[in-house]
Formats: sequence, structure tokens, C-alpha cells
Amino acid sequence: MEEISIKELFFILRKWIWLIVGLMVLSMVISGLVSFYVLDKEYQAFTTLMVGKPQDYQTDNTLEYNDLILNQKLVSTYGELIKTRAVSDKVIANLNLPITYSQFASKVNVSLVKDTEIIKIQVSDGDSALAAEIANETAEVFMETVKDIMKVENVQVIDLAQVPTGPVSPRPMMNIAIAGVLGLMLGVFIAFLKEFLDNSIKTPEDVEKYLGVPVLGTIPFVED
Repeated sequence: MEEISIKELFFILRKWIWLIVGLMVLSMVISGLVSFYVLDKEYQAFTTLMVGKPQDYQTDNTLEYNDLILNQKLVSTYGELIKTRAVSDKVIANLNLPITYSQFASKVNVSLVKDTEIIKIQVSDGDSALAAEIANETAEVFMETVKDIMKVENVQVIDLAQVPTGPVSPRPMMNIAIAGVLGLMLGVFIAFLKEFLDNSIKTPEDVEKYLGVPVLGTIPFVED
């Protein structure tokens, strides 16, 4: 396998520096234009709820730890209940949203805070105020639904959704930085690829390296 010295690497990079820098700058400019003028902004708002066990679950009042474990297991059930049509259709109707169930489901994400009885309802939307409104309405409808279906009375809102002050995406600065790095890597790759595919003899060193014969002399190029 042909070995390449650090000096040769340096000369290759210097030779193709215009290509490398050009691709890096071009990538950053395109990423910036797309991030600022093409991609739609998306906002996220969230509300958190704490739920307990249904009235039908009877446990010894002294077994507080077992009650906690039971409630944590039930939280998964509550999280799935939020995603059902029983909740989503009512939220859509209450807010007069011009969206379908599938679109609503894509906007709403339900997560369970690990080892707790807390449910986090997170909503993404291009309208910051609407994102907060959907999150709060979903929490309200869920509390009504879980009381009717599972007879759970101890449901509390911990944090009401607030109107987000800034979008979560796109992130122009991060996108530009990533595009710059990718452009730099692409430029270096193309530079080395072009260099290694070029089999022409350019210097006396190339003659000795590739042909294995000594150079007796060179004829300099003289411009007219």
C-alpha cells in the first residue's frame, strides 16, 4: 500500500484549499437560507399532571410504598388514555381545530416522568399560543375522561402550559455549524479523491516515485 507523508497531505490540502473552503462556505450559506427562510418554525408547550389510583383499588393505608408502585404502573395506562379518540376528538371539538385525529396525534406527545406519578403532555405547533392552548385543553379533557372511565378523582395539574417564547426548531446556528463541518469534510474528501485519481507526472519527485528512475535534468517552463 502506498504511503503518504504528512508533507504530501499538507500540500494536497493547500493545493485544494479553495475547493475545501468554497464547499464549506457554500454549505453554510445554503443551510442558513433554508433555516431562516424555508423551514417552518415549530413551538413546544407542555403541561404536567399528577394522577393517583382509582377508587376501586383498595390497599392498606400503611402500605404507602406499595401504593406508590401501584400508581406508577397506572400512569402508563393514563398515558395511553390521553392518546385515545375519547380525549383527542373532544379537544379538537372544544377548540374548533381544523385537524384530523392523526394530525392531532402527531402534535401531542405523552411521556411518563421516570419513577414518579407524573405525566407530561407536550404539544408541538407552528403557533406558539395554540400549542399552549392545546396542551392545557388536553389536560382538562383528560381529567374529565379519567374520572368518568377509571373513577379517578385525585388528578392535579402541576404546571399549566405557558406560551413558548422561542421555537424549538429550526435551530439556524446549529444547522449552519453542522453544515459547515459537513461541507469541510466533503471538500477534503473530494480533494483527496481528485488527487489520487490524477496519475499525471508533475514533479521530478513523481518521476522517481512512480517510474523508479533517477531524474537527470529538468527543462524549466519559460513564458514568452
